[in-house]
Amino acid sequence: MTKTVFIDGAAGTTGLEIAERLAGRREFSLLTLDDTRRKDADARREALNDADFVILCLPDDAAREAVEMIANDRTRVIDASTAHRVAPGWVYGFPEVSGHDAVAGAARVSNPGCYSTGFIALVAPLVRAGLLPADWAYICYAVSGYSGGGKALIERFEADRDIAWRGYALTLGHKHVPEMQAQCGLAIGPLFSPAVIPAHRGMVVEVPLPLGAMPGAASPDALRTALADFYGASPVVVMGEAPTDGEMLLRASDAGDDRIALFVFANADASQARLVARLDNLGKGASGACVQNLNIMAGLPETAGLRI
Repeated sequence: MTKTVFIDGAAGTTGLEIAERLAGRREFSLLTLDDTRRKDADARREALNDADFVILCLPDDAAREAVEMIANDRTRVIDASTAHRVAPGWVYGFPEVSGHDAVAGAARVSNPGCYSTGFIALVAPLVRAGLLPADWAYICYAVSGYSGGGKALIERFEADRDIAWRGYALTLGHKHVPEMQAQCGLAIGPLFSPAVIPAHRGMVVEVPLPLGAMPGAASPDALRTALADFYGASPVVVMGEAPTDGEMLLRASDAGDDRIALFVFANADASQARLVARLDNLGKGASGACVQNLNIMAGLPETAGLRI
Protein backbone atom coordinates (compact mmCIF):
# COMPACT_ATOMS: atom_id res chain seq x y z
CA MET A 1 0.00 0.00 0.00
CA THR A 2 1.26 3.47 -0.90
CA LYS A 3 2.21 5.59 2.11
CA THR A 4 1.74 9.35 2.14
CA VAL A 5 4.68 11.61 3.02
CA PHE A 6 4.55 15.30 3.88
CA ILE A 7 7.84 17.22 3.85
CA ASP A 8 7.37 20.29 6.03
CA GLY A 9 10.04 22.67 4.81
CA ALA A 10 10.15 21.15 1.32
CA ALA A 11 11.51 24.35 -0.25
CA GLY A 12 14.83 24.14 1.63
CA THR A 13 17.98 22.36 0.51
CA THR A 14 17.38 19.19 2.55
CA GLY A 15 13.69 19.03 1.67
CA LEU A 16 14.35 19.42 -2.05
CA GLU A 17 16.93 16.62 -1.99
CA ILE A 18 14.56 14.31 -0.12
CA ALA A 19 11.78 14.99 -2.62
CA GLU A 20 14.20 14.26 -5.46
CA ARG A 21 15.08 10.87 -3.95
CA LEU A 22 11.38 10.03 -3.47
CA ALA A 23 10.32 11.17 -6.92
CA GLY A 24 8.91 8.36 -9.00
CA ARG A 25 8.81 5.85 -6.16
CA ARG A 26 5.52 3.96 -6.13
CA GLU A 27 5.78 3.15 -2.41
CA PHE A 28 5.23 6.79 -1.46
CA SER A 29 2.93 9.62 -2.44
CA LEU A 30 4.00 13.16 -1.57
CA LEU A 31 1.51 15.54 0.01
CA THR A 32 2.43 19.05 -1.11
CA LEU A 33 1.32 22.59 -0.33
CA ASP A 34 1.64 25.34 -2.93
CA ASP A 35 3.51 28.55 -2.18
CA THR A 36 0.38 30.32 -0.95
CA ARG A 37 -0.34 27.61 1.65
CA ARG A 38 3.15 26.54 2.80
CA LYS A 39 3.13 28.98 5.73
CA ASP A 40 -0.58 28.75 6.46
CA ALA A 41 -0.95 27.14 9.90
CA ASP A 42 -4.26 25.45 9.14
CA ALA A 43 -3.00 23.98 5.86
CA ARG A 44 0.15 22.71 7.55
CA ARG A 45 -1.83 21.21 10.43
CA GLU A 46 -4.08 19.36 8.00
CA ALA A 47 -1.13 17.95 6.03
CA LEU A 48 0.75 17.00 9.20
CA ASN A 49 -2.23 14.98 10.42
CA ASP A 50 -3.18 13.48 7.05
CA ALA A 51 0.24 12.03 6.26
CA ASP A 52 1.47 8.58 7.21
CA PHE A 53 4.99 10.00 7.49
CA VAL A 54 6.12 13.57 8.13
CA ILE A 55 9.67 14.75 7.48
CA LEU A 56 10.54 18.04 9.15
CA CYS A 57 13.13 20.20 7.40
CA LEU A 58 12.65 23.25 9.57
CA PRO A 59 14.41 25.46 12.12
CA ASP A 60 14.31 24.00 15.62
CA ASP A 61 11.42 26.08 17.01
CA ALA A 62 9.30 25.46 13.92
CA ALA A 63 10.01 21.72 14.16
CA ARG A 64 8.81 21.64 17.78
CA GLU A 65 5.71 23.58 16.76
CA ALA A 66 5.01 21.13 13.94
CA VAL A 67 5.20 18.14 16.28
CA GLU A 68 2.74 19.83 18.64
CA MET A 69 0.30 20.24 15.73
CA ILE A 70 0.05 16.48 15.24
CA ALA A 71 -3.08 15.38 17.07
CA ASN A 72 -3.10 11.67 16.29
CA ASP A 73 -1.05 8.62 17.22
CA ARG A 74 -0.76 7.37 13.63
CA THR A 75 1.49 9.92 11.92
CA ARG A 76 5.17 9.02 12.24
CA VAL A 77 7.82 11.75 12.20
CA ILE A 78 11.42 12.13 11.06
CA ASP A 79 12.88 15.42 12.26
CA ALA A 80 15.94 16.70 10.37
CA SER A 81 16.42 19.63 12.76
CA THR A 82 18.44 19.69 15.99
CA ALA A 83 15.31 20.01 18.11
CA HIS A 84 14.85 16.39 19.19
CA ARG A 85 18.27 14.75 18.83
CA VAL A 86 18.70 14.24 22.57
CA ALA A 87 15.01 14.49 23.50
CA PRO A 88 13.35 11.71 25.52
CA GLY A 89 11.01 9.52 23.50
CA TRP A 90 12.85 10.06 20.22
CA VAL A 91 14.96 7.40 18.50
CA TYR A 92 18.25 8.65 17.12
CA GLY A 93 18.11 7.98 13.39
CA PHE A 94 21.49 6.38 12.81
CA PRO A 95 20.32 2.77 12.31
CA GLU A 96 23.82 1.32 12.03
CA VAL A 97 24.55 2.63 15.54
CA SER A 98 21.10 2.94 17.15
CA GLY A 99 19.83 -0.34 15.69
CA HIS A 100 17.65 -0.96 12.67
CA ASP A 101 14.87 -2.45 14.82
CA ALA A 102 14.74 0.66 17.01
CA VAL A 103 14.28 2.87 13.95
CA ALA A 104 11.82 0.47 12.32
CA GLY A 105 9.47 0.55 15.30
CA ALA A 106 9.77 4.23 16.16
CA ALA A 107 7.00 6.82 15.95
CA ARG A 108 9.50 9.67 16.34
CA VAL A 109 12.96 9.61 14.76
CA SER A 110 15.52 12.41 14.99
CA ASN A 111 17.82 12.57 11.98
CA PRO A 112 21.50 13.00 12.96
CA GLY A 113 23.51 16.12 12.26
CA CYS A 114 25.95 15.91 9.36
CA TYR A 115 29.12 16.45 11.39
CA SER A 116 27.73 14.24 14.15
CA THR A 117 27.28 11.38 11.70
CA GLY A 118 31.00 11.30 10.97
CA PHE A 119 32.10 11.61 14.59
CA ILE A 120 29.62 9.05 15.92
CA ALA A 121 30.34 6.57 13.13
CA LEU A 122 34.02 6.62 14.09
CA VAL A 123 33.93 6.90 17.87
CA ALA A 124 30.77 5.20 19.17
CA PRO A 125 31.64 1.59 18.20
CA LEU A 126 35.17 1.92 19.57
CA VAL A 127 34.09 3.35 22.93
CA ARG A 128 31.35 0.72 23.23
CA ALA A 129 33.91 -2.03 22.62
CA GLY A 130 36.28 -0.58 25.25
CA LEU A 131 38.95 0.12 22.64
CA LEU A 132 38.90 3.86 23.36
CA PRO A 133 38.25 5.45 26.77
CA ALA A 134 34.86 7.05 27.44
CA ASP A 135 36.38 9.67 29.73
CA TRP A 136 38.89 11.11 27.24
CA ALA A 137 38.66 14.75 26.08
CA TYR A 138 38.24 14.12 22.34
CA ILE A 139 38.90 16.72 19.67
CA CYS A 140 37.07 16.76 16.35
CA TYR A 141 38.01 18.78 13.27
CA ALA A 142 35.71 18.95 10.27
CA VAL A 143 35.15 20.75 6.98
CA SER A 144 31.89 20.89 5.05
CA GLY A 145 30.57 22.17 1.78
CA TYR A 146 28.59 25.38 2.14
CA SER A 147 25.23 23.76 1.30
CA GLY A 148 25.09 22.58 4.91
CA GLY A 149 24.46 26.16 6.01
CA GLY A 150 21.19 26.52 4.09
CA LYS A 151 20.08 29.19 1.65
CA ALA A 152 21.77 32.15 3.33
CA LEU A 153 25.22 30.56 3.39
CA ILE A 154 24.79 29.17 -0.13
CA GLU A 155 23.98 32.66 -1.40
CA ARG A 156 26.92 34.15 0.50
CA PHE A 157 29.50 31.69 -0.86
CA GLU A 158 28.17 31.87 -4.40
CA ALA A 159 28.17 35.68 -4.31
CA ASP A 160 31.64 36.00 -2.77
CA ARG A 161 33.98 33.64 -4.60
CA ASP A 162 36.93 35.02 -2.64
CA ILE A 163 36.04 33.06 0.52
CA ALA A 164 38.55 30.21 0.78
CA TRP A 165 37.76 28.94 4.30
CA ARG A 166 35.18 29.88 6.92
CA GLY A 167 35.78 28.88 10.51
CA TYR A 168 32.87 29.27 12.91
CA ALA A 169 31.56 28.16 16.31
CA LEU A 170 34.71 29.90 17.55
CA THR A 171 33.39 30.15 21.11
CA LEU A 172 32.57 26.42 21.02
CA GLY A 173 29.15 25.09 22.05
CA HIS A 174 28.21 23.95 18.53
CA LYS A 175 24.68 22.53 18.42
CA HIS A 176 25.90 19.07 17.34
CA VAL A 177 28.03 18.50 20.45
CA PRO A 178 25.22 17.17 22.73
CA GLU A 179 24.30 14.37 20.32
CA MET A 180 27.97 13.55 19.68
CA GLN A 181 28.54 13.15 23.42
CA ALA A 182 25.30 11.26 24.09
CA GLN A 183 25.54 8.75 21.24
CA CYS A 184 29.18 7.94 21.98
CA GLY A 185 28.64 7.65 25.73
CA LEU A 186 31.34 10.19 26.52
CA ALA A 187 31.91 11.70 29.94
CA ILE A 188 33.15 14.93 28.35
CA GLY A 189 31.72 16.67 25.33
CA PRO A 190 34.20 16.77 22.44
CA LEU A 191 36.02 19.96 21.52
CA PHE A 192 34.55 20.50 18.07
CA SER A 193 36.14 22.74 15.43
CA PRO A 194 34.04 22.99 12.22
CA ALA A 195 34.75 24.96 9.06
CA VAL A 196 33.18 25.56 5.66
CA ILE A 197 35.02 25.38 2.33
CA PRO A 198 34.11 26.74 -1.13
CA ALA A 199 32.49 23.54 -2.41
CA HIS A 200 28.75 23.02 -2.63
CA ARG A 201 28.79 19.62 -0.93
CA GLY A 202 31.11 17.13 0.70
CA MET A 203 32.47 16.69 4.21
CA VAL A 204 35.47 15.31 6.06
CA VAL A 205 35.34 14.71 9.82
CA GLU A 206 38.54 13.88 11.71
CA VAL A 207 39.29 12.73 15.26
CA PRO A 208 43.02 12.78 16.10
CA LEU A 209 44.10 10.24 18.71
CA PRO A 210 47.34 10.40 20.76
CA LEU A 211 47.06 6.66 21.42
CA GLY A 212 50.28 6.50 23.39
CA ALA A 213 48.82 8.86 25.99
CA MET A 214 45.31 7.38 26.13
CA PRO A 215 44.69 4.86 28.95
CA GLY A 216 43.52 1.54 27.57
CA ALA A 217 43.50 2.63 23.92
CA ALA A 218 43.86 -0.15 21.35
CA SER A 219 46.26 -0.21 18.42
CA PRO A 220 45.35 1.37 15.07
CA ASP A 221 45.02 -2.09 13.52
CA ALA A 222 42.60 -3.13 16.26
CA LEU A 223 40.58 0.06 15.80
CA ARG A 224 40.37 -0.53 12.05
CA THR A 225 39.34 -4.16 12.49
CA ALA A 226 36.71 -3.26 15.09
CA LEU A 227 35.09 -0.67 12.80
CA ALA A 228 35.07 -3.12 9.88
CA ASP A 229 33.49 -5.80 12.06
CA PHE A 230 30.93 -3.42 13.58
CA TYR A 231 29.59 -2.21 10.24
CA GLY A 232 30.03 -5.57 8.55
CA ALA A 233 28.47 -5.67 5.12
CA SER A 234 26.56 -2.40 5.51
CA PRO A 235 25.88 -0.86 2.09
CA VAL A 236 25.91 2.63 3.62
CA VAL A 237 28.76 2.72 6.14
CA VAL A 238 31.88 1.33 4.50
CA MET A 239 35.59 1.14 5.23
CA GLY A 240 37.57 3.27 2.83
CA GLU A 241 40.78 2.19 1.20
CA ALA A 242 43.91 4.10 2.21
CA PRO A 243 44.97 6.39 -0.64
CA THR A 244 48.13 5.17 -2.33
CA ASP A 245 49.46 8.69 -2.95
CA GLY A 246 49.23 9.72 0.70
CA GLU A 247 46.55 12.38 0.28
CA MET A 248 42.78 12.66 0.49
CA LEU A 249 40.89 15.18 -1.62
CA LEU A 250 37.48 16.78 -1.63
CA ARG A 251 36.65 18.16 -5.06
CA ALA A 252 34.21 20.97 -5.73
CA SER A 253 32.82 18.92 -8.62
CA ASP A 254 31.94 15.88 -6.48
CA ALA A 255 28.33 14.85 -7.10
CA GLY A 256 28.00 13.21 -3.70
CA ASP A 257 26.27 10.01 -2.67
CA ASP A 258 24.55 8.53 0.37
CA ARG A 259 27.40 6.46 1.80
CA ILE A 260 29.99 7.29 4.44
CA ALA A 261 33.54 5.97 4.23
CA LEU A 262 35.68 5.46 7.34
CA PHE A 263 39.48 5.48 7.56
CA VAL A 264 42.08 4.82 10.26
CA PHE A 265 45.52 6.33 9.59
CA ALA A 266 48.50 5.95 11.92
CA ASN A 267 52.18 6.77 12.31
CA ALA A 268 54.94 4.18 12.09
CA ASP A 269 55.12 3.29 15.77
CA ALA A 270 51.30 3.26 16.21
CA SER A 271 51.45 5.89 18.96
CA GLN A 272 49.20 8.27 17.05
CA ALA A 273 46.18 7.79 14.81
CA ARG A 274 43.72 9.83 12.79
CA LEU A 275 40.14 8.59 12.51
CA VAL A 276 38.60 10.09 9.38
CA ALA A 277 35.10 9.97 7.94
CA ARG A 278 34.26 11.18 4.44
CA LEU A 279 30.64 11.74 3.47
CA ASP A 280 28.26 13.97 1.57
CA ASN A 281 26.78 16.49 3.99
CA LEU A 282 23.54 16.37 1.97
CA GLY A 283 23.62 12.56 1.67
CA LYS A 284 24.23 10.43 4.76
CA GLY A 285 24.63 13.77 6.51
CA ALA A 286 21.05 14.88 5.83
CA SER A 287 18.64 13.91 3.02
CA GLY A 288 20.05 10.47 2.32
CA ALA A 289 19.82 9.58 6.00
CA CYS A 290 16.19 10.77 6.10
CA VAL A 291 15.27 8.54 3.17
CA GLN A 292 17.16 5.59 4.66
CA ASN A 293 15.24 6.02 7.93
CA LEU A 294 11.96 6.41 6.04
CA ASN A 295 12.62 3.18 4.15
CA ILE A 296 13.33 1.30 7.38
CA MET A 297 10.25 2.71 9.12
CA ALA A 298 8.10 1.74 6.14
CA GLY A 299 9.48 -1.81 6.06
CA LEU A 300 11.29 -1.32 2.74
CA PRO A 301 14.88 -2.07 1.68
CA GLU A 302 16.98 0.59 3.40
CA THR A 303 18.83 1.64 0.23
CA ALA A 304 15.73 2.14 -1.95
CA GLY A 305 16.02 5.49 -3.71
CA LEU A 306 19.50 6.14 -2.32
CA ARG A 307 22.60 7.03 -4.32
CA ILE A 308 24.75 4.05 -3.46
